[in-house]
Amino acid sequence: MSANILTVDDSASIRLTTRIALTNAGYSVTEAVDGADGLNKLKSGSFDLIITDLNMPNMDGLTMIRSLRQLPAYMGTPVVFLTTESDGDLKQQAKAAGATGWLTKPFDPETLIKIVRKVLGK
Repeated sequence: MSANILTVDDSASIRLTTRIALTNAGYSVTEAVDGADGLNKLKSGSFDLIITDLNMPNMDGLTMIRSLRQLPAYMGTPVVFLTTESDGDLKQQAKAAGATGWLTKPFDPETLIKIVRKVLGK
């Protein structure tokens, strides 16, 4: 059985690249365009992993993680940041909010899959 992954990014090209990499590796992918959209999809679905951008309109990735960590179903779900940011302070904030991992854009699809397999333990 493949894992269900939610990708949250306001960039259509990043969503496409991420979806291609993940579906080619056998994962099921649902896409959201920002943090608010991501939260709505989390509440109506069941996901094994969330991959999110940091800087997005409507709701940023940090706010979304803090909100989803309040949902009993997602308290332990791994969350990976996929962002252009590489600031150490932001990484600490992300970790404090409940992020599991961090991947800087532009990213290598193979590296993304390695991280996904590692955090899913598969």
